[in-house]
Amino acid sequence: MTGSDDLSWLAITRGDEPLVVSLPHTGTEIPPEYEHGLVSSWLARKDADWWIERLYDFAVDLNATVIRTSISRTVIDVNRDPSGISLYPGQATTELCPTTTFDGEPLYEQGTEPNAESIAERRARFFDPYHAALRAEIARLRGRHPQVVVYDCHSIRSVIPRLFDDTLPHFNIGTNSGASCAATLSDAVEQLCVESGFSYVTNGRFKGGHITRSFGRPENGVHAIQMELACRGYMREPLGPVAESRWPTPYDETDAQPMRAALTRILEACLTFTTTKA
Repeated sequence: MTGSDDLSWLAITRGDEPLVVSLPHTGTEIPPEYEHGLVSSWLARKDADWWIERLYDFAVDLNATVIRTSISRTVIDVNRDPSGISLYPGQATTELCPTTTFDGEPLYEQGTEPNAESIAERRARFFDPYHAALRAEIARLRGRHPQVVVYDCHSIRSVIPRLFDDTLPHFNIGTNSGASCAATLSDAVEQLCVESGFSYVTNGRFKGGHITRSFGRPENGVHAIQMELACRGYMREPLGPVAESRWPTPYDETDAQPMRAALTRILEACLTFTTTKA
């Protein structure tokens, strides 16, 4: 096993502008020591936020700070509350160390699911360093700027009946029901979604995960917003159930360009917000 002090899986690109872009679910790496009992490597990677790191690669050109884990969310989900409290009580979701896919398929052979000791080890090795990196970069930028935006990037398939009804809007803005950022920021993002021609909702099925909820402190000058994208907005997504032979579909710059352009304007609006009074 790689030592716990090995952070090669954690990529941090530091910028000077007051914007931290978090990529918690784009990783697909599963270290060999965590492969035991997995039903299949494809199922274990099925629910990754596919191609999001490519869709947002322009963020470094905006001089934003980008933090990404290369580790699959199946190993540990760094956007879940480690206490085990559900982010969405009464609705289907996945755990800190998921045991099912979004569609409810078992990830592990029966009896091989991560136990408490394994979960604690994974938390210490991956979860805690990811959050420590977020805290450190937020503190660094907050020391230079009166306001900082934490923008948490996500995507999900458009149709998953176990998680939500009907077809998900293209843009799903989460602000913990308005608690994690100033209304002027969410209003600006909403307006750009309208202008893009894509559909959107704010604090619908996805109100923001643990990152948005734990770091968003508007009263302290830290504003957190989650953006959950429906995959069909930037890739050729087959709607409904997917099979290994057709998921994920390849990233295509032409297909992604309209949403990428809208996202560029959204991140620019986040930076503009930091220079105005909240």
